[in-house]
Amino acid sequence: MSDFKTVAQLLAQGRDNDDAVAAPDRKPLSYRGLRDLAQATRQALNSFGIGRNDRVAIVLPNGPEMATCFVTVATGATTAPLNPAYRADELDFYLSDLGAKAVIIGEGFDTPARTVAAARNIPVISLVADEAGPAGNFTLRPEAELKGTPAHPGLAEPDDIALVLHTSGTTSRPKIVPLSQANVTASARHIAATLATVPGDVCLNIMPLFHIHGLIAAVLSTLGAGASVSCTPGFNALKFFGWLADVNPTWYTAVPTMHQAILSRASRNQEIIAKCRLRLIRSSSASLPPQVMAELEEVFKAPVIESYGMTEAAHQMASNPLPPRARKAGSVGIAAGPEVAIMSEDGDLLPQGEIGEIVIRGPNVTKGYENNPDANLKGFANGWFRTGDQGMIDTEGYLSLTGRLKELINRGGEKISPLEVDAILMDHPAVGQCVAFAIPHDKLGEEVGAAIVLREGQTVTERELRDFAAVRLADFKVPKKIVFLDEIPKGATGKLQRIGLAQRLGIGA
Repeated sequence: MSDFKTVAQLLAQGRDNDDAVAAPDRKPLSYRGLRDLAQATRQALNSFGIGRNDRVAIVLPNGPEMATCFVTVATGATTAPLNPAYRADELDFYLSDLGAKAVIIGEGFDTPARTVAAARNIPVISLVADEAGPAGNFTLRPEAELKGTPAHPGLAEPDDIALVLHTSGTTSRPKIVPLSQANVTASARHIAATLATVPGDVCLNIMPLFHIHGLIAAVLSTLGAGASVSCTPGFNALKFFGWLADVNPTWYTAVPTMHQAILSRASRNQEIIAKCRLRLIRSSSASLPPQVMAELEEVFKAPVIESYGMTEAAHQMASNPLPPRARKAGSVGIAAGPEVAIMSEDGDLLPQGEIGEIVIRGPNVTKGYENNPDANLKGFANGWFRTGDQGMIDTEGYLSLTGRLKELINRGGEKISPLEVDAILMDHPAVGQCVAFAIPHDKLGEEVGAAIVLREGQTVTERELRDFAAVRLADFKVPKKIVFLDEIPKGATGKLQRIGLAQRLGIGA
């Protein structure tokens, strides 16, 4: 594997006639076809006045076209994939915050993104899928006349921004994480090296492609190794075993809740499991219970590799290694790309065995949040990026997470800012005080809860509040449990207590 530093150089790795992108029940797209598509996409964008470092939002459902749109646009512009389930309010925030120069939307795809883009005078470009052709093949067609000359046409360079994603922090405003061409390609190399990916490997992608996990671990790392990725419409436990039989992958990557759903249907699919050729199963984005790891290995007779990633690191930071090296259940493994260390609150690096904040540095790590000096001041120390996670490294170099320093709610790998939920619920006229918090959940890890103090003389039901939130929040962010209190517990400084609130209120999902 060469030391490629741009997405275009990464796409040059595969052999012309080898499969690059596929999908269940679709003819695959070869590497030659993918490179031709990248050139055509780049030329089309340049003719629309879009070039290097210009931001192109992408609103597409999961599938091969989402994968190929991401990688081909990234060869000559900045990609900004958005969750296709977002409501109009959310799309309005993200499209304006990103400063998107255009938005690519699937032809015929029902999304409020078109209306939002029109209101903000953002050009809409239709992605027209080649239904009769190879998986992922498409053409771009502006929905209104669009011509221009980009300031910087042609192929992106290593320091150009390839990908921008928002990350929800403990402030109400999500932070923009710019990831350069060099960042994302370094992470792709690290993951392929960790998994020993080679041409002939086939990844079954069931992860959403608006999230760093699917974009980098499934798609980019596979293509950088000259292997093949088969893109499903998104995770579906009922269809997973049919895909396993049809695609015959050598590996797949998922979050723990998906693995648990797969295991729940394994006993009915013994014949397919017996014939499958999985050489590994990867898990990331949330802690994998050791019992689930053991059951996966028993059922599929393949090693389960738990990894640790985050958006600011272009995904992977640490990973358990492949056999014959040890896989430690409950650990996220050894440094797998960037350097990983443990830091004290004072900024000193701590020795093995001591607990502190996990910090990283390396070629895959963002240089900083965009237009957010406060977050950068807190997020970086002595050349290290502070992850906001707490952990320790043992004498063999294996990292264990001991807790999150942040107040994020981690619902099945989706990180939710409680302050974003607060802000929506506080808009309801009956709500006087609100604090969103994490409720422990046996399958999702955490679920969203909210404690409410009503305004004097006002009444509202839990169902009414959930319906109110559902109009303005994606489904996974809507509180599943709302409790009404006379007073929300406060700390000594009068600050509302979010951490541990479920336990204090005796609430479980």
